[in-house]
Amino acid sequence: MYRAFYAIPASMKTTKGEQTNAIYGVASMLLTLLRLEQPDALLFCFDMGEETFRHQENATYKDGRAETPDAFYLQIPRILQMIDTFSFAHVSDPKYEADDFLCTYAVAAEKAGMRVTIVTGDRDAFQLATEHIRIAIPHKGYQQTEYLGPKEIEAKYGIRPDQVPSYKGLVGDKSDNLPGVQGIGPKNAALLLQQYGTLDGVYEHLGDIKPTVRAKLEAGHEAAFFCEHMAELVSDIPLPLALEQLRLKDMPVDPAQAFFHELEFAALAKRFDQLLRTPYGAAHFRVPQMEEVQVRTTTEKQMSLF
Repeated sequence: MYRAFYAIPASMKTTKGEQTNAIYGVASMLLTLLRLEQPDALLFCFDMGEETFRHQENATYKDGRAETPDAFYLQIPRILQMIDTFSFAHVSDPKYEADDFLCTYAVAAEKAGMRVTIVTGDRDAFQLATEHIRIAIPHKGYQQTEYLGPKEIEAKYGIRPDQVPSYKGLVGDKSDNLPGVQGIGPKNAALLLQQYGTLDGVYEHLGDIKPTVRAKLEAGHEAAFFCEHMAELVSDIPLPLALEQLRLKDMPVDPAQAFFHELEFAALAKRFDQLLRTPYGAAHFRVPQMEEVQVRTTTEKQMSLF
């Protein structure tokens, strides 16, 4: 939602004057996601904007973030309305962050034999990457998505997914107001973890580390372990919704089309109609009978070409 708000001009409004740039951006990304990923199950995870257990442990957690304009918050109910209109599942809880739900559901889904794509811009999610769980970072809406698994994360950052909390402990996270160890940057953090494996391993070998770096680590000892703890995602929240409830099947079409027309999203309504005419759309949406025939005919033609 935040990305969409700043990606689409604030001048985008309905003829009645309702600002819709964030709503439009989220809807556009969603349609592209459905077209490209073709998920069989989908879940939106939200922050509730209240104090989580991390705020309780650190009073300055996420302090310093720029104030978000009221025009952004006014569009959130409409975005939630759109998600409900599509009958997509969503979860939130005042105690946990969205990332904790991403983690819990990704782990549960992998155990159930699913392949998982986590769509997020938050690098904390890198710790979840496995052979069956990949991280998708949207760029330019969802047009230039970056996909990261364990190999890609190690190639880009020099660390394994399981080392991400230790890495955050060393370098911190400015977006969450977590300082890490002052003077330890990404390159040194990666080198230390490559050599000693974990944050515990780094501090167990302080005597082997050159004096200038050792001094920084000693001064930042408490901050390092606290930041590591704050970066660790929760993976065992009792599931508010069962995995089966996340499946996309027999989703209504008329309410979504009505929503697009109400907000005067003519281009999105057309894209949605095009999605419905694909084999994926026919399999997951409650497509009117006439369109089902058209899709089936199209599929037969496509199959004859391969």
